[in-house]
Amino acid sequence: MQSDMFGRLASDDEMGKVSLIGAGMKSHPGVAAKVFHVLGQADINIEMISTSPIKISCVIRGNRVADAVRALHGAFELGEGGIEPERPFDPAGTSV
Repeated sequence: MQSDMFGRLASDDEMGKVSLIGAGMKSHPGVAAKVFHVLGQADINIEMISTSPIKISCVIRGNRVADAVRALHGAFELGEGGIEPERPFDPAGTSV
């Protein structure tokens, strides 16, 4: 594989991700549509979507993650829940 396959790699530190996870999604059609509708109603732009049979993840602006979590918790009647930062490359959470 060539090392110069990609001319440029861009990153954005201001992005965040919100995910809904649950085996029940397999048997309940329309969950993804509801997620997209709820985020749209909250004026939260989805930059990227990733799905699997049991998970829906949306990449959004980092400053809107808390709003997205609250909106989705309300729409799916999930109750009060915290926002857990994801640091896949810094498990100890030591970076800023």
